Amino acid sequence: MIKRARVIAFYLPQFHPIPENDEWWGPGFTEWRNVATAKPLFRGHYQPRIPADLGFYDLRVPETRWAQAGLAKTHGVEGFCYWHYWFAGRRILERPFNEVLQLKEPDFPFCLAWANQTWTGIWHGLDDKTLIEQTYPGRHDYIAHFDALLPAFQDPRYITVDGKPLFYVYMPQDLPSTHEFTDLWRELALKAGLKGLYLVAERSVAWNATSRGFDASVHTTHLPPVKGWRPWSTPFARLEWEWHKRSGKFGKPAIYRYEDVCESFVELAGPSPHVTQHAYLLPNWDNTPRSGRNGLVLHGSTPELFQQQARKVLNLGAQEPLEHRLVFLKSWNEWAEGNYMEPDLRFGRAYLEALRDEVYADQDLRPQ
Repeated sequence: MIKRARVIAFYLPQFHPIPENDEWWGPGFTEWRNVATAKPLFRGHYQPRIPADLGFYDLRVPETRWAQAGLAKTHGVEGFCYWHYWFAGRRILERPFNEVLQLKEPDFPFCLAWANQTWTGIWHGLDDKTLIEQTYPGRHDYIAHFDALLPAFQDPRYITVDGKPLFYVYMPQDLPSTHEFTDLWRELALKAGLKGLYLVAERSVAWNATSRGFDASVHTTHLPPVKGWRPWSTPFARLEWEWHKRSGKFGKPAIYRYEDVCESFVELAGPSPHVTQHAYLLPNWDNTPRSGRNGLVLHGSTPELFQQQARKVLNLGAQEPLEHRLVFLKSWNEWAEGNYMEPDLRFGRAYLEALRDEVYADQDLRPQ
């Protein structure tokens, strides 16, 4: 089956209750609570966003995980990159992935991404409240971390590049010594009988990943990547502000038009995509369900605009072997960030269909 790239979608394992969230936010909390109670904060604001085909699912249910994998596979996603949490030996939100690993289903590729950041109360606008601190005790903790993940690296479903398991680090610049981490893990991988590791660093600043021990990077951004862009810098935004002022509702999220920024993500792949820097896709963004009026909204995303972005991103580095043409899709199911590919009531499967149409070079070769 001919593909233009290997699309790997970030996957949030948050949608099931855990004791920590019960303690912090109340019994039974998952991100669905934020999603379902979200309110529109300005004219035309698409909130709340309601899931369609999969509903308000619980990731403890195997049938949900099968259905997600089925949707992803038939629409051009090669595998899920599960967010993984390790706090000096403490695991959290690990149940969905552990069950995928232990039950050996669904039969769908996966890899892991270490979300190595301190957890704060940002989900509820409480930036100064530390919930779990990320620390780096040293070599012994790196070894324990590797040993805990070795069964996953050895699983035949694990995504590899040149036979090496892919591992993604969210905040590599926070590691006390990146080389201590990368050198040690590669050594441990070889001793365990693996071919090595393919280590990918996320970066949002000028930071050379390969000189710090990583194989490649993904240049993402937490703000719209348009030079000189500021909230209220367009007639559309000023019109919205005037409406907001007349309504008496002061204070609103930062709003950018998705159509003004979506194709600029193509530039983030750099001058030599897939050699040392992989490409990035962003279908939508609106984290006001978490952060309210402190949130950021890419307003007006549509499947058509996303498809334009996907077409250009998937054209990058076409001369490179498919094995190396990785594209990271943010995200499969970050519903409280308004950042997802799963069907919702407004667009159905249209985002998925747009991706599928761009991934497969010959429509007759699409999976059924």
